[in-house]
Amino acid sequence: MSDVPAINTSMSASEWAMLITLSLLWGASFFFNGVAVQSLPTFTVVVARVLIAAVILHLALRASGLRMPRDARLWRTFFAMAFINNVMPFSLIVWGQSHIASGLAAIVNATTPLFTVMIAHVFTSDEKLTRGRLAGVIIGLFGVTVMIGLDALRNLGVNVVAQLAVLGAAMCYASAAVFGRRFRTLKVTPLQTATGQTSAASIILLPVMFLVDQPWTLQMPGVATIAALFAVAALSTALAYIIYFRLLASAGATNVLLVTFLVPVVAILLGTLFLGEVLQPQHLLGMGLIGLGLAAIDGRPWRLLMRC
Repeated sequence: MSDVPAINTSMSASEWAMLITLSLLWGASFFFNGVAVQSLPTFTVVVARVLIAAVILHLALRASGLRMPRDARLWRTFFAMAFINNVMPFSLIVWGQSHIASGLAAIVNATTPLFTVMIAHVFTSDEKLTRGRLAGVIIGLFGVTVMIGLDALRNLGVNVVAQLAVLGAAMCYASAAVFGRRFRTLKVTPLQTATGQTSAASIILLPVMFLVDQPWTLQMPGVATIAALFAVAALSTALAYIIYFRLLASAGATNVLLVTFLVPVVAILLGTLFLGEVLQPQHLLGMGLIGLGLAAIDGRPWRLLMRC
């Protein structure tokens, strides 16, 4: 991947703003999905999410005056990206979370930036592993563990296959972030890339939904479920992937998947603000460690301290 233009290893203020926005959108997806799965089976929710998002993105594409390219090679890339960034990780996480606690799954999933650092080091020329980056990822991962609670690690080693499934999903996300950098050289916009990926994911997942969930046998969902589906599709998928691919093109794979550290922070803060949950000392400590890890990965705060 040496032909891919160099990225900004230290993110700008606008890139940090996009990363925080992305964490808000993906953090909110847990709430929307939680509402939807109370009335609908998992694959129906997943397909509705990517299919509605694809429709919204196609409409946005038409409104912007752009068209989807018809190049067969590019569409093969869209399908490959959809497979490793949607189909495989969604399926692995869905199956894994049916066998292990959500807290443990979140900790295992937070290994995504660690895999990204290693994969990017091998397959890119401008995202090489540094001591600061490695230290930052490890500190951030420890921060997620502290924030969710060390009790979640008690079941580590139980249902090992399910834990490996969630770990496999993390590796998929890391691989997809590095693989997705190539869209920057293929002369497609983030809107076109997001549209292509969600369209390809819909095509792949639709037969799975029909085979597994048999949606024609389901009852009509209520208003709350339909609203949650549209929210997770429009906000946490369509808009989120536009931001994701734009940030991936400018800031690189390692930086964009720092969002994995921020999503638990968002989920806890949303629970505190809207669900009356209590912010515990461990949450504040975990957030502090995550902030320290992000600072180490970015590098600039450490360089400023060295000059003082």
